[in-house]
Amino acid sequence: MSSVVITTIQAPTNSVIAMLDKAQSAGLDLIAIGDRKTPEVAWPAGSSYFNIQQQQASGFELAGLLPMNHYARKNLGYLIAMAAGAEAIFDTDDDNAPLPSWGARSLLTRARRCEQTGWINAYRWFSDAHVWPRGLPLDHAHHAAAAAPLGAMAEIAAPIQQGLADGSPDVDAVWRLLMDQDIRFRDGDSVFLPEGAWCPFNSQSTWWFPAAYPLMYLPSFVSFRMTDIWRSFVAQRCLWAMGHGLVFHGPEMFQDRNPHNLMRDFEQEVPGYLHNEKIRQTLEALQLKAGPEAVAENCRACYEALIAAELVPSTERSLLVAWLDDCRSVATGLNVAPPAAGGLQ
Repeated sequence: MSSVVITTIQAPTNSVIAMLDKAQSAGLDLIAIGDRKTPEVAWPAGSSYFNIQQQQASGFELAGLLPMNHYARKNLGYLIAMAAGAEAIFDTDDDNAPLPSWGARSLLTRARRCEQTGWINAYRWFSDAHVWPRGLPLDHAHHAAAAAPLGAMAEIAAPIQQGLADGSPDVDAVWRLLMDQDIRFRDGDSVFLPEGAWCPFNSQSTWWFPAAYPLMYLPSFVSFRMTDIWRSFVAQRCLWAMGHGLVFHGPEMFQDRNPHNLMRDFEQEVPGYLHNEKIRQTLEALQLKAGPEAVAENCRACYEALIAAELVPSTERSLLVAWLDDCRSVATGLNVAPPAAGGLQ
């Protein structure tokens, strides 16, 4: 069994109902992580909703450290899915619904290799519009405007695979403030980003497989709009040490975006506009251990480097350690029984 994981402060949305229906038809369950604002309402069959009380009683070390009213509580959803033996985790949000093309993916996938390094705008392989992913440095929004050249199609093992979202895709506040429009990506060959090719990915439509589970950690003490983006940079760097890379697929979801204050989004994205290039340089300079068995150690090394560079606050360290300890406990069978779901059924 694989799992869909979301976090929400709402009752089940139309997007969640559509995702649950599609997930069940593909043999996946749905795990929803609530927060203090989430109403206690009935959740449909096939879903497991965890309120704050059930999260705190989960037995995970991280549960007592995560801040309230924060997107990083989603980390507990990942751990619950791992403890249930999830063969894959689909990471998405409560305002994203699956397109007809959505389906369960496997570790092995077919993709064409990107033949360029540096900052890459993956959206350009699937759209001619001037659009870029949230987290791409603004000074590269034009330099990376052209789609990078691609090699031949090949089958590869990809522990992290990002799909695109139509409608209101994952872009930054600058793009929304200046050029906001409905985007419909075209279908196309999936693309593999090898070592040295950087493109931010998000928590909106992403498949994770067990080798990469320790890399799912969402930091709590960085900007809200950067938590999944900075996670993506750490994950990409660690993928290279594992001998893997990131894969982008065409559109698989439709985002009917929840209401946002765009100027507040902009404010939350300023640390990324200013520091994403320095994060890339810091991570690229690291000497990490080779092989999949070093993934947790490498993940910690990346965050330690970012803390040393004063890009991530030192308060993040204790939560990361707890996360890695919880991942280790799950992997070694010390905490294999998922906690009971809460809420009304």
